[in-house]
Amino acid sequence: MRPRARFAAVAAALGGFTAAVVPLTATAAAPPAACTVSYAVSNDWGSGFTAAITITDTGSAPLSSWTLGYGYSGNQTLQSGWNGTWSQSGNAVTVTAPSWAATIAAGASYTTDANFGYSGTNTAPTAFTVNGLACGSGGAVGSPSPSASPSSSPGSSSSSSPSPSPTSTGTPGGPAPALHVSGNHLVDASGRVVTLHGVDRSGPEFACVQGTGIFDGPVDQTSVSAMTSWKINAVRVPLNEDCWLGTNGVAAAYAGANYIAAIKAYVALLEQNGLDVVLDLHWTDGVYTGNSSGCSGATAVCQKPMPDAAGAVPFWTSVAQTFKGDDAVVFDLFNEPYPERATGSESSGWNCWLNGGSCPGIGYSVAGMQAMDNAVRSTGATNVVMAGGLAYANDLTQWLTYEPYDPTGNIVASWHSYNFNTCSNSSCWSSQIAPVAAKVPLVTGELGENDCAHGYLDSLLPYLDSIGVSYLAWTWNTWPCGSGPALISSYDGTPTGFGAGYKAHLASLG
Repeated sequence: MRPRARFAAVAAALGGFTAAVVPLTATAAAPPAACTVSYAVSNDWGSGFTAAITITDTGSAPLSSWTLGYGYSGNQTLQSGWNGTWSQSGNAVTVTAPSWAATIAAGASYTTDANFGYSGTNTAPTAFTVNGLACGSGGAVGSPSPSASPSSSPGSSSSSSPSPSPTSTGTPGGPAPALHVSGNHLVDASGRVVTLHGVDRSGPEFACVQGTGIFDGPVDQTSVSAMTSWKINAVRVPLNEDCWLGTNGVAAAYAGANYIAAIKAYVALLEQNGLDVVLDLHWTDGVYTGNSSGCSGATAVCQKPMPDAAGAVPFWTSVAQTFKGDDAVVFDLFNEPYPERATGSESSGWNCWLNGGSCPGIGYSVAGMQAMDNAVRSTGATNVVMAGGLAYANDLTQWLTYEPYDPTGNIVASWHSYNFNTCSNSSCWSSQIAPVAAKVPLVTGELGENDCAHGYLDSLLPYLDSIGVSYLAWTWNTWPCGSGPALISSYDGTPTGFGAGYKAHLASLG
């Protein structure tokens, strides 16, 4: 969103789960298969739980076209599964291999996950079969990995798994997990999949240039505790180029060293509360008065179609140097690109998006996504970076074609989704968004609706959950939600009508 211009999770990474390797008892007369199975339960909330089951091939031959079988002794009822095709008949549960992981190589492991509901006692299963044969009790496998698929190679997404990510649930607590890319997932240091469910916290992109401070509203522990009470696990913080760099006459109290120190302190507080942080370059320099111009000035007082090379490259170099080594911080390279509205076509817009330089219709030298990624990596920082597409990050149609090369492989696609966007229905999501999410991690950096209701979220959020996409809602600010998406009416966490829908959805995740 363009605040004041347009309208004036969860325990991170399932890190708290307790893995229990269940003793296995043969359930068939056939000799045991050359495999072991570990069964882990995470975030049992009394009426439901998430199960992660890891199969390890302990033999010398691959397990091909595998099918896992087991049974519960209670009334555990399958709700949804991922990283495999899950089904249940009575107490018997069956998982068949997904197309992208039909074979488990000798010595390799694969993890498949599901959510269940239950009442009474949640007793773990005690016997498993693979391809109809009982697995042997070959010992602990360790923490389950998110997928048997290999991590994508630097700058390439061809090896990514299209499987949905499991959803993190639980109460946040510090410290926030370090993140990196594995296939089409974000994962923590132990390899557990992390799905970000969070909020945007607008303010640092506009307050400093408007001379009112650095933040909009409180940024103390009380205000963060109100956030975590919604069961979020991430916060996106928009930044201003001029304020960070201390340029173009921003008041010294709100710029340069003072601004940087304030952002660092807020990031540290969020991380101490278990929240991953996304830092977003929101407002930048450059005179632009063409199609969809937000302002006529040269300074960072509105959203531009693309960032300026003169400011954005030193901005990201400085930000990366500041947070290098802290991989709980994610870098969102540029908020909402719309170069195609300046250049006049999608193809020239995507070329400007990637390569920058001299772009038709834009009177300043543009920092393309590649140049900004290069600036981050030049510092040695390995933080995950996000790159949003065209049409204010709502258009990802050519994202995979123009994906920037990242030497670490830690790059993800960013998407913004509002009820008034072009891509705002399930048909478009399936044709344009799902293919990207199948190849690289996808983070919905902003989502919302401008009617102070949650009908759009009620259809969008379940879809994003079904394909394992992360999302952050705009915005944790107390603006009237009828003039733009605002989640709260008070910084104590009192929700607006729009926010009530989002809060209820997060609660439903467990």
